[in-house]
Amino acid sequence: MFVDEVEIEIEAGDGGSGSTSFRREKYVPNGGPNGGDGGHGGDVIFCVNTNTNTLLDFRFRHAYQADNGNDGASNNKYGRDGKDLILKIPQGTVVTDLDTGQVLADLSAENAVTIIARGGIGGRGNSHFATAIHQTPKFAEKGEPGERFRVKLELKLLADVGLLGYPNVGKSTLISAVSAAKPKIADYPFTTLVPNLGVVYVEPERNFVMADIPGLIEGAHEGVGLGHQFLRHVERTRILIHLLDVSGLSGRDPLQDFEILNRELSLYSETLANLPQIIALNKIDVLSDTEDLETLEKELKSRGYMVYRTSSATRKGLKPLIYEVMERLEKIREEEIKAQPVTDLSVLITAAREGDERKWEAAQVDENIFEVTGRGVERLVVMTDLNNTHSVTRMQKILERMGVYRKLKAIGIKHNDTVRIRKIEFDYADDDVYDVERITAKTRRANRGGDVFEEEED
Repeated sequence: MFVDEVEIEIEAGDGGSGSTSFRREKYVPNGGPNGGDGGHGGDVIFCVNTNTNTLLDFRFRHAYQADNGNDGASNNKYGRDGKDLILKIPQGTVVTDLDTGQVLADLSAENAVTIIARGGIGGRGNSHFATAIHQTPKFAEKGEPGERFRVKLELKLLADVGLLGYPNVGKSTLISAVSAAKPKIADYPFTTLVPNLGVVYVEPERNFVMADIPGLIEGAHEGVGLGHQFLRHVERTRILIHLLDVSGLSGRDPLQDFEILNRELSLYSETLANLPQIIALNKIDVLSDTEDLETLEKELKSRGYMVYRTSSATRKGLKPLIYEVMERLEKIREEEIKAQPVTDLSVLITAAREGDERKWEAAQVDENIFEVTGRGVERLVVMTDLNNTHSVTRMQKILERMGVYRKLKAIGIKHNDTVRIRKIEFDYADDDVYDVERITAKTRRANRGGDVFEEEED
């Protein structure tokens, strides 16, 4: 079974939490902190496996998770790192984030490897937070959660040449005649339901990959017939061989078919429409009258196309067609080599996703809700133990030093508004308002003869 598109969920491992502990040894009074760090969570890594050409393995399992890092322990014992999860996929797979539509990786290189979801870093133990003033820190960092994505895996065939044409024009027969591929061949529409690849050996060290792809029909750009499943695989090709059935047995007009399919290409993608095309007038072995053939050939040549008369069944005219394709491909390859090399897309995406940890943004997202984003500030919050007063105090001081509170006041936050940082929400307490409320409460208690330092009863 050929499967070229699946949706899965991937989850990197969470980092282990740091330990809060102190030396408890005989004859060592007032032992200092010795909490160890947590281990890092495992990454989810995609790597190309050239021995597979389908995404079938992902069809029956939709969730994948790397190992979590272990927690740190006393005596400065570090937690063990989580094991990476390596998923092997066929060459030519594109990984897209379903929630944002962003392409996370394009694994078109033969040995491509990329980290899609990064594991969380381990939290630091309390031994890291000891200072001359605070010699016994009673807190440690939690482990950072690993990245989680809902992704679409989309396989796009890596072929130099794509065979374009209506169903049953002889594409499968052509690829079987010029390569070792043995596709299913029969005399009815949509015989080919899955793409077939064949390596065409022209001469020693001169070869190319040809793709026989399911037939394209009118309305394919809207998904009619095999629509997008077909067009997806054409996107990577460099040259198209457009096969037209000139036998007359199908009752179709070859020129009309030619114009319809090219219109479908342009509606789907201008890039596809601009690919060079070579026309093969196929099935000439069963053609009785050549008058219409010559008229068609003259019309196509007047539009600037190279036209060949072929018969896939008898192999007539295939050799000059293949040599023409080879020569064009060699010129295209030379131009690609001369072109400026482009950084791998997955590297660019990874760099953009990580960004500068010192950068952050604050914005109002709703009437009483403000959101702070940025890798560094988000990491600080999720690695803070919100049930530990000492840990929360440290987080607040860091946010204040970063200027987060100052920025929030500048954009209009009010007392008791909500501040959201990576799914965690806080109530904002304005210091000025809080001081006024506290003084008012003390005054009320003093007026009724109570202790001004006792807590006000609800």
